[in-house]
Amino acid sequence: MNSKKSDPPPVDAAGKVRESAQQIWLAGLGAFAKAQQEGGKVFEALVQDGVNLQRKTQAVAQERMAEATERMSELAGGLSHRAGQQWGRLESIFEERVSRALSGLGLPSAAELQALTQQVADLQAQVADLRKHRTPTRRATATVSKKTTTGRSTRASTAGQPAARKRARP
Repeated sequence: MNSKKSDPPPVDAAGKVRESAQQIWLAGLGAFAKAQQEGGKVFEALVQDGVNLQRKTQAVAQERMAEATERMSELAGGLSHRAGQQWGRLESIFEERVSRALSGLGLPSAAELQALTQQVADLQAQVADLRKHRTPTRRATATVSKKTTTGRSTRASTAGQPAARKRARP
């Protein structure tokens, strides 16, 4: 039998594996040496990248918080407005019922009291004007009537006669 064998010799394959393993080992040592030399620089670069990322994250978080705060303020304002309206309605219902109860008891309303207060103020002003323009006062009238009497007692002179009053004229 004639057979041809084309298998490579086993010495060459083992040498190639040994040579490849040697190159991997040397590459690892080179990477380790380079990492030791530039490790500080790489570490500082990573720290700086981390600081930048943290600043960006904080800025975005603050922006979101501002938006959320604004939304909550708007909602609170709306609720406050609605509550104020409801309170106003409740207040007017209460005032109306109290007014009806007071009216049923015969008491004047606030508007009627205000009108009466205004009328009293107007009357006081009119009285003050009349007092300014009035010529003789009571004291002057009393003084004049005393001077016109002759010194007689009014009881003695008018006994049995109808009383006659004298008026002093200004």
